[in-house]
Amino acid sequence: MNRILSSLLLALLIPCTPAWAEEAKPFVSSTDVDLTHYLPAPPANDSAQTKLEIAEVLAFQAKRTPETAAAAAADAAENIWRFNEVMGPKFKAEKLPKFAAFFERVVETEGAVVDSAKNYWKRPRPHMLNSEIQPVVKRSSSGSWPSGHATVGYLMATILAEMVPEKRSTLFTRAAEYAENRIVAGIHYRSDIQMGRVAAALIAQKILSRDDFNAEFTPAKAELRSVLGL
Repeated sequence: MNRILSSLLLALLIPCTPAWAEEAKPFVSSTDVDLTHYLPAPPANDSAQTKLEIAEVLAFQAKRTPETAAAAAADAAENIWRFNEVMGPKFKAEKLPKFAAFFERVVETEGAVVDSAKNYWKRPRPHMLNSEIQPVVKRSSSGSWPSGHATVGYLMATILAEMVPEKRSTLFTRAAEYAENRIVAGIHYRSDIQMGRVAAALIAQKILSRDDFNAEFTPAKAELRSVLGL
């Protein structure tokens, strides 16, 4: 009896890991969505387009304020909670465990698809070609083409808009701001962002019809709409 009681007490003392904190697995990978088959190659480092894009990054840097720099730095986080300003004060992980776990998989999907494409093209980041560029986020030497942040931002907005079509317009406005902040931050070119939006559409087209995706999408949507009172 004492051994049983001890086991029960130990079980109570061990904290349970919430579902949204468990390791997430992507819905698809680069094998399923090979961006190198769909996207064009990036502009050459010495091309007129790249020079113009570097000039744009420098122009953004020149007019950057403490407020815009802080916003760009905050948007370096890759998670669904960057849409909290659109979704409202009830939009919190602790209130939305199924939703949170679902979007962890969405975020992992972006990396599983985009990282290999970045490695394939190996486009140097703006600060790697021009020393005058001073990013306000952690410097990265990974490929710049396409932007992973732009991809995941538009991908999250696309899926959120399927859950809450009432907020579709503001969700995509926020996704565009999220992507633009990669230029403000000094870590991406304009064309990286544009290709990220294309990549998001390609990934969304692939996963929206998958049974495993919809098996988690449906309860996550129901949970979100219930919490938001929709």
